[in-house]
Amino acid sequence: MFNPTQEEVRRFFCEVFAKSRSGQPMEALEIIAARWIDEHPEYHADLEDADAAVARIYDGKDGRANPFLHLSMHLSISEQCSIDQPRGIRQAVELLAKRRDSLMDAHHEAMECLGQMMWESQRAGRPPDGEGYVACVQRRATKD
Repeated sequence: MFNPTQEEVRRFFCEVFAKSRSGQPMEALEIIAARWIDEHPEYHADLEDADAAVARIYDGKDGRANPFLHLSMHLSISEQCSIDQPRGIRQAVELLAKRRDSLMDAHHEAMECLGQMMWESQRAGRPPDGEGYVACVQRRATKD
């Protein structure tokens, strides 16, 4: 299981941003990351300087989201959908994207479910509840 450090995650996204801007070849995961980075121009300034990104504390006190957490969640959901793990997540996200007419909006809603699942798992000291996560996304796909 891949378990990068905070610094490695931040450097990864900064390197992907630099590669994308300069037209360098990228690996498959980098291409997916670059697409999500392109969808979030509000994070580009954070991605321009890897050393500053590594040193910065993103605690939400300034009203800004952590761009690295946000982009990592996009990557996680993309990967989950590509392998349909947990089972049913691909269909749930696809239905939500169709309902919202936006894959990005669907991901943002799925992120809320993913974050809730992780918080509950950590709080209770038990493994993440993939079925509950999928059910949460499915509920969002079927409600107005």
